[in-house]
Amino acid sequence: MQGRGVNPSLNDVGEHQAYLFHEYYYAEKFDIIFTSTLQRSQQSVRRFIAKGIPWEARPELDEISWGVFEGQPASHNFKMNYRQLLHEWERGNLDAKSEGGESPNEVKERQRKFITELISRPEKKILICMHGRAMRIFIPNLLGINISSMEDYPHHNLTLYKVIFDGNQFAVSLFNNRDHLYVHEQD
Repeated sequence: MQGRGVNPSLNDVGEHQAYLFHEYYYAEKFDIIFTSTLQRSQQSVRRFIAKGIPWEARPELDEISWGVFEGQPASHNFKMNYRQLLHEWERGNLDAKSEGGESPNEVKERQRKFITELISRPEKKILICMHGRAMRIFIPNLLGINISSMEDYPHHNLTLYKVIFDGNQFAVSLFNNRDHLYVHEQD
């Protein structure tokens, strides 16, 4: 488990997915890019950053801290403890966390500062690259709904959610899209 405290580079699969994402969306005219401070997030969109698009690394977008789970192999004991934590969240206990880790409510509060700033920014077409659990918390947080719905927002590596802001509220217009990862398989 990686989390916020483990900061590896992308592996070969991640590098390939980053390439496919860029190839699919290279013509998009992003006004700014936001990533987490973790290198795997930055590496995922580095081809866009290399084009000179303004970019900011923001700690508010970092993955949840899994505490003692981070860097651990997926042993039977680890899986049981992890499932128990997820079960607590599903039951609505969003203050539950692993030892030394963050709860969903703590991540939500960390993200609020960024969301408040995002609303007032002049840029219109924004690319945000972040991490799985943090993204699952971010989307309902952005939509202004209870983060207990976070499991309704699945993710895979380089999943794309397109979100529209109408000046008052956010709405998801493209949900968990991965077409960019399969385009070359269809050739």
